[in-house]
Amino acid sequence: MPIQTRDATDRDAEAIAALLGQLGYPTTPQDVIRRMSRTASELGQRVLVAELDGEVVGVASLYVRHLLTLDAPLARLASMVVGEGRRSQGIGERLVLAAEAIAREAGCDRMEVTSNEKRTRAHAFYRRLGYEERPKRFIKPL
Repeated sequence: MPIQTRDATDRDAEAIAALLGQLGYPTTPQDVIRRMSRTASELGQRVLVAELDGEVVGVASLYVRHLLTLDAPLARLASMVVGEGRRSQGIGERLVLAAEAIAREAGCDRMEVTSNEKRTRAHAFYRRLGYEERPKRFIKPL
């Protein structure tokens, strides 16, 4: 059965929580439901899942924002993870391509993604899909 991508629903919360844990963000299905409810209420946010053989094996979230510095809106891939036993099977690429299609449909002319320095396999993955590294990002916890 081919990989399917679709919008996430509350029924996916358990699988999404497990996937986010693999990404280093431990959470509960209840937290996922609450967070998805918040994102659904904000224009330009989407949560996608990838299914293979009826099982949720990947998740990606993205948002679209208008910036003062750009004419076209900017899309950001905010989180993306494929289950540990399912990596290198084209699932991540399908999720990214689905997110890019949503971004293009929203009028975006670029998509950005950040990735922790230790995720070298992810960096190679994004480069293979045409993403360029643009270093230096500064964050201050509030």
